[in-house]
Amino acid sequence: MKKKLFKSLKAILLVLVFLILAITLGIIWPMSNLSIPQKHHTVLIKSINVIDVKTGDVLEKRNVLIKNNRITAIDSLEILVEDANTLLIDGRGKYVIPGLWDMHTHSNQHSPWLHHPLYIANGVTGIRDMSGQLNQKDSYWVGSRERLKWNAELNANKRIMPRYVLQSSYQIDGASSVPDGFPDFFKLENPEQVDSLLQFYKNEQVDFIKIYQQIPVASYRKLAKRAEYYGLHIAGHKPMFLSLEEALNLGQRSFEHGRIFLFESFPEADSLKHPENWKTNFSKYKRKLIEDYDPKVAKELMQLMQSKKAYWVPTVQTLKFEAFAHDVDYTANPNLKYITAIRKKLWWDLDTKNNAKRNNAEATKGVSADFYKIAMEQVELANAIGVPIMAGTDVTDSYTFAGFSLHEELVDLTKCGLTNLEALQSATIVPAQYVEKEHHYGSIEKGKVADLVLLNRNPLKDISNTSEIHGVLMNGLYYDAQKLTELKTFTESAASSFHMNTKALYSLINSPLIRVQFAD
Repeated sequence: MKKKLFKSLKAILLVLVFLILAITLGIIWPMSNLSIPQKHHTVLIKSINVIDVKTGDVLEKRNVLIKNNRITAIDSLEILVEDANTLLIDGRGKYVIPGLWDMHTHSNQHSPWLHHPLYIANGVTGIRDMSGQLNQKDSYWVGSRERLKWNAELNANKRIMPRYVLQSSYQIDGASSVPDGFPDFFKLENPEQVDSLLQFYKNEQVDFIKIYQQIPVASYRKLAKRAEYYGLHIAGHKPMFLSLEEALNLGQRSFEHGRIFLFESFPEADSLKHPENWKTNFSKYKRKLIEDYDPKVAKELMQLMQSKKAYWVPTVQTLKFEAFAHDVDYTANPNLKYITAIRKKLWWDLDTKNNAKRNNAEATKGVSADFYKIAMEQVELANAIGVPIMAGTDVTDSYTFAGFSLHEELVDLTKCGLTNLEALQSATIVPAQYVEKEHHYGSIEKGKVADLVLLNRNPLKDISNTSEIHGVLMNGLYYDAQKLTELKTFTESAASSFHMNTKALYSLINSPLIRVQFAD
């Protein structure tokens, strides 16, 4: 009996040792890297149809000359080049658009393998990341210093990735969002802490403070007034505890997600402004937000938003997920092969089950679908009023896929009433204007940066043609069809590997920022 027990314990011990060894190796095992395409200082795209995203004109059969990643000529006449190493691209029958920008993403320490290749493979050459860190490097989230380092490596042709066009702080969401052991000023419980927070993020070379829902009102007001002094602006969620009208008047530059007007446009709107019970009231009045929705109130707020030159990033994909989480045709997405098993099991599956349960429950059936429908109607109205709309997806939220989901967002924006041109502008010239770099990005013009996407079909006839990618040109590197396939295969392989899943699990468990977010 003792011998059998000893053998059993020995077997269990050996299994544990093996598991610990396997997990340790998975954590420390180095990830493979992509090979960087050849750098070309001179590129000539011959006889291509140039999409003017400002006017909607198509300049047919143009020759586009690029030197040192700047467009130097766009001409219908033949352009002669003397450089024998010039890359010649046959553009006959193709269309070229500026590189697309996704203006609401969330990157993490594994993005170089799981997200960056997919962005480039989908023609997304710029992203605005909406995440950050506190005063310590996080095992999961990345901060401004890492993103700026990545940008420098991109410019040195050492990385395959989109440009990080603005740098975000950590989400400022009150005391509950800050783990123990971090400086109290991150909680902003007292307005006197605002300058300490702004000075810290100025030193971190951050461009904007990411506003989240539960930021204390007095601190938000002071933050909005003091940010400009530090060369920063504020962007993010509508703060729940004060009105959208006040947030607009205080100068918040962009507002994220599709519910911002619904929160304000029903009789019990003030019930959501009480920190002690706003979540309870939101659950209580969720259906009333739909049934008692007052479009007149929403329209007045949109007119104010337009007059204040504030931008809206509706992230239609997030409401679409909530509306269709119960639909097996929706959840059987072929792009799931690019997502780690750890993320699917620990995050997406749970999120999907919870939303599907709400969609199937008698008391809440149809509510998420109605939210989605009304949000789409509001996008149409806001666009007609002149509110600048920017395309954003909320990668890495459930069922948002790096690169792929931006094309879906553009399609859904046209379903909201935007024209094909307006949808294309929402991911090109409008974001460039938002970041005040429209002289360098956002359209195809002489002197601008040559981040370009070559398409097989005209996106002005069908916006879904933005996904019909023939090639991507960025930093003098040309990603042809073979290379684009290689990028997708690379991420698919990384996402399915044991060592990437081990690393993902380890980073999630060890991140104090993730722990407080899950607890909330």
